Amino acid sequence: MQVYQFTEQPYYPAWNEHKGSLRVNLPNRIVDPKLAGDLFHRYYDEWMIADDLGFNIMVNEHHQTATCMASTVIVGLSVLARETKKARILVLGYPIGHRPDPLRCAEELSTIDVVSRGRLDMGFIKGVPYEFPASNQNPVGVMDRFWEAHDFIIKAMSSHDEPFNWEGDYFHYRQVNIWPRPVQQPHPPIWTTTGNRAQAKLLGEKGYVMATLGSGYATRPLYDSYRAGYMAKRGRAPGADRFAYLGLVAVAHDEAEARRRGELIAGYLRSSAIVHVPFRNPPGFLTVDDNAKMLRGMSAPRSFTKDGRPVNMHHGSVQDLIDAGILFCGTPDQVHDQIVDFCTYCGGMGNLLMMGHAGFLTHEDTVSNLEIFAKEVMPRLKEWNQPVAEVVAA
Repeated sequence: MQVYQFTEQPYYPAWNEHKGSLRVNLPNRIVDPKLAGDLFHRYYDEWMIADDLGFNIMVNEHHQTATCMASTVIVGLSVLARETKKARILVLGYPIGHRPDPLRCAEELSTIDVVSRGRLDMGFIKGVPYEFPASNQNPVGVMDRFWEAHDFIIKAMSSHDEPFNWEGDYFHYRQVNIWPRPVQQPHPPIWTTTGNRAQAKLLGEKGYVMATLGSGYATRPLYDSYRAGYMAKRGRAPGADRFAYLGLVAVAHDEAEARRRGELIAGYLRSSAIVHVPFRNPPGFLTVDDNAKMLRGMSAPRSFTKDGRPVNMHHGSVQDLIDAGILFCGTPDQVHDQIVDFCTYCGGMGNLLMMGHAGFLTHEDTVSNLEIFAKEVMPRLKEWNQPVAEVVAA
């Protein structure tokens, strides 16, 4: 198992000053730029520690929000590509359906791969509903734009002999010839995310690494759909390395201390849905079927325990989140056993996207969290033999 350390780089001092929304319309006069700079430096320091401890690193971006200051992920990628030495650097994600210029995306990511000496994992994503006001894009047709941008970026990275032209539905280019080309050939590994079974099957057909984010024990059906798509295309089952899962992690030698940290890290879940109502579901973002499910109350922000008990991920207790596989929390032995149990239930999962910092967790607690996990949990996970799931029809 590979483990990627992740934080959304929050500006948590503003979390108690909102008036019903932490995204899009929260006034930026609340931000103290000096404090924001201190926090950025802190988060980079923690990633450098993670690199030394043997973690890989995950970064992302969001816009106009106090929950994630990283509004331009290329800055973080640039810093980490130069300053880290060993870690693979995963961007999950890079919202290419929102970007007006996929040529610039291909140039940026190729350069990051070169500077990092071939350590980039590039995760292309659709993004969340609240991104559309900031990007000024139409949510209708976002996936069509996404896949055209994807196809263009891959062609740009893998075309080496002469320039080419591109005439698509959304993008038009002349004389495309990116410099420098990426180290990893034909391009850096592609990751993406989904919570939709039909999309999971498509990703299985493409063979990309598929990540699910906080889906808990509702993850297995998504993995099974991926497996079916992968098997149909290749005639064999995918390895565990094709699956990734974002889970919150709080570990300490004392269980009570671990749960204290777990409650602070769960602040990520408590804050992420505080959004002004008009920005939550822009027309065209969700499919007709998904909107119908939401209107019937079938798409609440919830997961399930193994025995089928629903858990609201935004309001559940620490124990609820542990039971649902959203939070791995406790002593090193407890956290190890929780992760192994979850992976076994899912039929194998080779990449843990570990949110080892969130919310109000201090620098000292974050470093302790990373050190204990690296020394007492991660070695056992790397040695553990992943289960092999039977492939069933999606």
